[in-house]
Formats: sequence, structure tokens, C-alpha cells
Amino acid sequence: MKKIGDIILDVQNISLSFGGVKALTDISFNVKEHEIRAIIGPNGAGKSSMLNCINGVYVPQQGTISFKGQTFSHMNSRQVAEMGVARTFQNLALFKGMSVLDNIMTGRNLHIKSNLFTQAFRNPFGIWGLGGADREETRHREFVEHIIDFLEIQAHRKTPVGQLPYGLQKRVDLGRALAMQPQVLLLDEPMAGMNVEEKQDMCRFVLDVNDEFGMTVVLIEHDMGVVMDISDRVVVLDYGKKIGDGAPNEVRNNPEVIKAYLGTSH
Repeated sequence: MKKIGDIILDVQNISLSFGGVKALTDISFNVKEHEIRAIIGPNGAGKSSMLNCINGVYVPQQGTISFKGQTFSHMNSRQVAEMGVARTFQNLALFKGMSVLDNIMTGRNLHIKSNLFTQAFRNPFGIWGLGGADREETRHREFVEHIIDFLEIQAHRKTPVGQLPYGLQKRVDLGRALAMQPQVLLLDEPMAGMNVEEKQDMCRFVLDVNDEFGMTVVLIEHDMGVVMDISDRVVVLDYGKKIGDGAPNEVRNNPEVIKAYLGTSH
């Protein structure tokens, strides 16, 4: 039995509008250390908008988000990433012409300390003390190789990402987020468009990331079977409002949630 910790991410009274259209209305929920926290809801419920508020893409008009006890209302994506939050994307934002290895290496950018000067004078022997850039890149590459092994994509490490099947591209997207070594991992529909076997593999990787790496996971997913199987707690959105929050079984039996998913005519 894994140990769920204290609250690491606290979302309070978030409201977000685009012009006159309300995307989110007074949303509050929290995420605890080491849990898998799912955000579900029908299409257009505001799930991706909520994730975009958490990782600094959108600035909500109202409300606050606290990470490890530090509250912020205006943070950009890089600042959020530096605090320890990484994310995958519903529509893959990979560099299709670059190899698997190089795509995942881009996730190490936050951790690269060498500057342009030391990189310009790279040498393997550290002459004049300037070999640090080479040594640093070797360390980062070793870290990325471990991720490639973990995701079982060793055979594709040199393959341009655009040549891979969709399911493997999703793994590369996950690998790039893992390369950032986040404390909180935001997954935006990681199983979308996958067949049953690919979904099973991705579920296993998400559970292993949570269990072996100790990462907290916030997951948006449409497949209710997946959500109920792997989540510790579930928050449900509908038309930008929260209509349910609790353990998977509580949410599954919540009349409002059933109505939102099945409609009143069923």
C-alpha cells in the first residue's frame, strides 16, 4: 500500500473566462503527494483549461494555486516547470524530425548549467577547466538513456519521432516530461487514440512512475475504465463547474456525474 502524503498542489476558487465565455467557474480541489489524481468530464468540461491554469499557460481571473505551500496567481510556464511541475500534451508537441533521444533530451534544458561560453570551448579533457559542458552533457544523456530503457523504446532511440506509431510517440512525450524530473506530472489524455494494448502499456508506465519514481500524477483521461483502475481520487468537471470529487467508487455512483455522462434521456 503506497503512502499518500500531504497536500502538494492546492487549487482554490479558480475562475477563467475568454471574453464572455466562462471556461471554469469557482473550481477548488487539492492533490496530495504520491497520489494519482484524475480530472474527468465530458468534452468541453474545462479539463485542459484547468491543466493550463496549473502549469501557467492561462492566468485565471480569480482564485489561487499553491504548490508546496507557495501560492501564486501569475506564473509563466517556465517558472512553474522550475518549481517542479511537468506536463504532456493532448496534441503531441514533439519535434518530428528529431530522434527519440534528442526529443527526450529537450526535457533536460531546465537542468543544464553550462553556458554558451563553456559550450563553445568544449573538449573532453577539461583543458583550462572548460570540459564541464561535455561532462554535463554525458550525465544528462545517461539520465535520458535510463528513461528510454524504462519506457522500453531502446530500439527506437535514434529514430526520428515522426516515423514512429502514435502510441510510441505518446511514450516519447511522457519521456520528455520525465526528463524534467518533476515532483508533479500533469498528463493530458495520455491514452487518447490508443488501442487496448497501447493503453495497457501506458497504464503500467503511469503506475510505475507513481510507484517507483514517487511522482505525483494529475491525469486527464476519457477512458473511465482506466480512471477507475489507476486513480486514487477523481474530480469531475461539467461545463466548467465541479460536480463531483472523491474516491473512484464515490464518483462512479454520484447521480450528477452519471447524468453528465449519460444525459437525462438515458
